[in-house]
Amino acid sequence: MKDEILKYLFDIREAALAIFQFVHGKKFEDYEQDELLRSGVERKFEIIGEALNRIKNEDASVLGKIRDYRNIVLFNTKFMKY
Repeated sequence: MKDEILKYLFDIREAALAIFQFVHGKKFEDYEQDELLRSGVERKFEIIGEALNRIKNEDASVLGKIRDYRNIVLFNTKFMKY
């Protein structure tokens, strides 16, 4: 696997872990009322979506190994329009 793809996978993992840390112990109301929290979560989702798109451009076959990657990309696309 190319080093670039490994970097993108690392970025996805780190962004997902950060989202978990940001929202752990929070309620949805906390998310709605805290602009900083929303901004952080949304930015990490952007990173995940961008990394998946870059993987697709480098070697689309890798995406077949990522469970539900299509739903992740679709979620990110809908999320970004919000």
